[in-house]
Amino acid sequence: MNIAVEINGLTKKFREHVAVDDISFHVRTGEIFGFLGPNGSGKSTTIRMLCGILTPTSGSGKVLGYDIYSQSEQIKQNIGYMSQKFSLYEELTVRENLEFYAGIYGLNASEAKERMEELIELASLKGRENFQARMLSGGWKQRLALGCALLHRPPLLFLDEPTAGVDPVSRRIFWEIIRYLSKSGITVLVTTHYMDEAELCDSIGFIHNGKIRAFGRPADLKDEYGQKTLEDIFISIVGEDELHQVRDIFENNKTSVSGGEGA
Repeated sequence: MNIAVEINGLTKKFREHVAVDDISFHVRTGEIFGFLGPNGSGKSTTIRMLCGILTPTSGSGKVLGYDIYSQSEQIKQNIGYMSQKFSLYEELTVRENLEFYAGIYGLNASEAKERMEELIELASLKGRENFQARMLSGGWKQRLALGCALLHRPPLLFLDEPTAGVDPVSRRIFWEIIRYLSKSGITVLVTTHYMDEAELCDSIGFIHNGKIRAFGRPADLKDEYGQKTLEDIFISIVGEDELHQVRDIFENNKTSVSGGEGA
């Protein structure tokens, strides 16, 4: 079994705060791995360590066979990364953004032209090449950002909440692209708050308070937890206590908001 990402006991501390706490998991080559958890759970910190941006406090890890401590530059050269926040140049056109990133990745003129045409077609951006990025809707911007991340043909792609805030049609199209990339051999690590998207992943990991709480294939996890949906598993892992507290408030307190005794 080929492994694209493997980490063991990975920990990251910021002074006294433990952002990532002794986590271990692996991602197989060519699969879609969903990394799930609430905001502040440690997802982005983990991804930064895997991308060679942050140095771990302790633990070990390899990305595409490269050590996350000593070979961070090789990792950066062989991965694609796309953040939730649109990070391209608003005043540049679709084609100019692609040309700019082709230069950053060191593609020669013929390579750049070939890859740009491929990615414009893949992202369904044909006819929008001369649109400034600021003129694109959220869904189209994310497709452009994905195209830029794929220009250098990375074997591993990190997507940090790529569909946050986009409409359902754009989300569906984006995931069609992700599944196509996976079938073509690209490994995808994606974070999302949408459990219908998580259902499309080959395997998933739940992280909460910096710790891995569950890991496995969606169907296997539903069997293990006795739940029908990943959303129910998510709530049982990270939010059940809080959910019960809110229910207790509504059940036990009559407030003016509800039109009860306090009104």
